[in-house]
Amino acid sequence: MSALPVFRWRLAPDGYATRRQLRARGLRPGGQEVAAQLERPRRRRPPLIAYLYRVDMAKPVRPMTPARWAALARANAARRICRACRRDAGYVIPASLGMCTPCAFPDPSQTLRSA
Repeated sequence: MSALPVFRWRLAPDGYATRRQLRARGLRPGGQEVAAQLERPRRRRPPLIAYLYRVDMAKPVRPMTPARWAALARANAARRICRACRRDAGYVIPASLGMCTPCAFPDPSQTLRSA
């Protein structure tokens, strides 16, 4: 197994890109292995590492099919439905709460009036 070339932060040669940079260009790694490494030094901690892929071997991003668009819409809708009251909250429910804000933090004055 050969060692990967390592470049310093912001000193990678042209022709290499990270996953995010490829995605911004409408590309994806397409099954290729990591071609190089980018290291950003930090004080008193290990360096940050970013993996680089060759741009010339990258493939175009696959287009979204109608079925994938529908599945994404269902997944996003499920993130807005409260588990407690089963209503659409109108916003993405925080995973830390697991329910909409009115269910997580009920107004004590409302519960006294209805009792």
